[in-house]
Amino acid sequence: MATKILVIAEKPSVAQSIAKALGVFDRKDGYIEGNGYIVSWCIGHLVGLADAEMYDEKYKKWSLDTLPIIPQKWQFVISEDKNKQFGVLKKLMNSKDIDEIVCATDAGREGELIFRLVYNQAECKKPFKRLWISSMEESAIQKGFENLKDGTEYDNLYQSALCRAKADWIIGINATRLFSCLYNRTLNVGRVQTPTLAMLCERDNSIGSFQKEKYFNVHLKTDSLDAVLEKVKEQSEAEKIKSECDGKTANVVSVKREQKTVSPPKLYDLTTLQREANRLYGFTAQQTLDYTQSLYEMKLVTYPRTDSQFLTEDMGDTAKSIIDLVIKRIPHFEGYSYTPDIPKVLNSKKVSDHHAIIPTAEIGNISFDEIPDGEKKILFLIANKLLCATSEKNIYETVTAEISCGGYSFITKGKTVISDGWKAVEQKFKAFQKCKDDDEEETAELSLSEADTLEVTSDISEHYTQPPKHFTEDTLLSAMERAGTDEITEEVERSGLGTPATRASIIEKLTKSGFINREKKNLVVSDSGKDLISVMPDIIKSASMTAEWENSLSLMAQGKFTPQQFMADIGKLTDDIISVATNSVDESKVTKNSGDVIGVCPRCGKNVVETQKAYSCEDRNCGFALWKNNKFFENAKKKFTKEMAIALLRDGKIAVKGLYSQKSCRNYDATLLLDDTGTYVNFKLEFAPRKAIKKK
Repeated sequence: MATKILVIAEKPSVAQSIAKALGVFDRKDGYIEGNGYIVSWCIGHLVGLADAEMYDEKYKKWSLDTLPIIPQKWQFVISEDKNKQFGVLKKLMNSKDIDEIVCATDAGREGELIFRLVYNQAECKKPFKRLWISSMEESAIQKGFENLKDGTEYDNLYQSALCRAKADWIIGINATRLFSCLYNRTLNVGRVQTPTLAMLCERDNSIGSFQKEKYFNVHLKTDSLDAVLEKVKEQSEAEKIKSECDGKTANVVSVKREQKTVSPPKLYDLTTLQREANRLYGFTAQQTLDYTQSLYEMKLVTYPRTDSQFLTEDMGDTAKSIIDLVIKRIPHFEGYSYTPDIPKVLNSKKVSDHHAIIPTAEIGNISFDEIPDGEKKILFLIANKLLCATSEKNIYETVTAEISCGGYSFITKGKTVISDGWKAVEQKFKAFQKCKDDDEEETAELSLSEADTLEVTSDISEHYTQPPKHFTEDTLLSAMERAGTDEITEEVERSGLGTPATRASIIEKLTKSGFINREKKNLVVSDSGKDLISVMPDIIKSASMTAEWENSLSLMAQGKFTPQQFMADIGKLTDDIISVATNSVDESKVTKNSGDVIGVCPRCGKNVVETQKAYSCEDRNCGFALWKNNKFFENAKKKFTKEMAIALLRDGKIAVKGLYSQKSCRNYDATLLLDDTGTYVNFKLEFAPRKAIKKK
């Protein structure tokens, strides 16, 4: 029997693209077959780390006595909803018809982990090769298959990914249980999200404690200029200056002219793309990642989860051909003419796993009307950046003039553009897209010479010192990228908090957990977020600690740091967190039970009492709670009352009228059943049987 090659992609859509490139078209249940290949897929993370309670029954109850929880032999589980596809992969991987396996998951740390965990859980022993590509174009896929790497070359990358997952598990499990038990309420702690939240909280505290101060600017004005004496503290002084200058003759004391250049921007990595999309369009980091991933799967852009802003030195011809297509195909660049300076975007030394994000040749074949608006905005943004990055410098002249009047010195500034350079591209793009950068400043031209005399009027403007600005996703991504990196080795670029691939999910987790709120573009810490950070010791809030982890993980992927050392460091850190936290409990912030008993706990038989946020078991280790701000009741537009909680605990069910259905936009009546899994408290709906219609 002829043997076949099994190719495993990360998701079905990617598998279809790979199958098409390989000439594989016979669709089966869970895979595609033909031309000597079987192409199958994961569905994201099929296999993950097991919950703590799977290691020992005692971990079902949260208790300080069981900490730290650090598995000696790690256990893995298959996601219940993905069990069928895992079964398909396991059967194929161990089939006698398969003599070669190709890992074709996303070419990055998480993609490597997804495949390896499936491979190990399926107990597969066959050798495998690795497909490593930056584009989903057919030509790129085919070239990738011509240059497959031995799977063992990526062992270090896998270890890095696995250690990251284990570290997140250890810190998350232990710190969450630790602080929840110490403060008698659920406090969710994460390796990266908690330092990120701490950074947000520090900024909000600075804003809240800011004391604004009034000051005055005195202006000298003519028809064509406005010169300013800034930040006069006292109004009386400002009035005095105004009176001595109003209607008088002023003299130009000095005029300083300076020519300046602004180099073209670099190409996009994921973080800079997310920042600019937030600034121009208000897109969240997650939205930008989703749109770019969609474009990648549509074969319109290269791999999105990159941390490089350069192309490799063999991509010069590719870049030139893409630039020609951009000018030809994208409406607002039609007819634009320039000579691209391509070498400035080529630097193989600054490309590790993936090069910068650029469009692909597929833009020559697509109708842009078929692309959703969000994806289209991102595609045009990426195309614009390619033209900007290969354009000439922007050259301008600044003019700073000092003007004297009444013995006081006033300053006015102007700017004259000498050569638009890359700014011409950007201006065309923003005009067409009807978007404006909030950071842009407009300065008029200024024609003055020394010894000029001016007839001026004078007035006063009132101002206040401004507090620091709230973080936006743009500025937070930048801060996360830089956080804690001052003392990090230069061998690894931009470690910071998280990675380009994970920062969006961190922000989303903080939002979904209710720790931060989006107020237009601003990210503002909620009361629960402030509450969490208020009880966290520095050891868990430290950005530098997390940056060091990312640095170690990056070095591990390069084979320069051992998994054993990393996990030993994590174990020691966990012990330190427990020690510091237990010895520094702020008793004033420990939540006290109200003592108002409303029923019996269905898990352990102890009393359920009313607290500020929930109806919960008096035994904190039990973990049973009916939360007052319950998502089910929130979606059903119904208040979860104390009477309801009492009835549920007594009878296990309650009849509720007027529940709202978000699907049908109608109200309905139902019986609500309490469904406690022992870990989670859920609700089930039961409906009265419909009355039979009597036939006439």
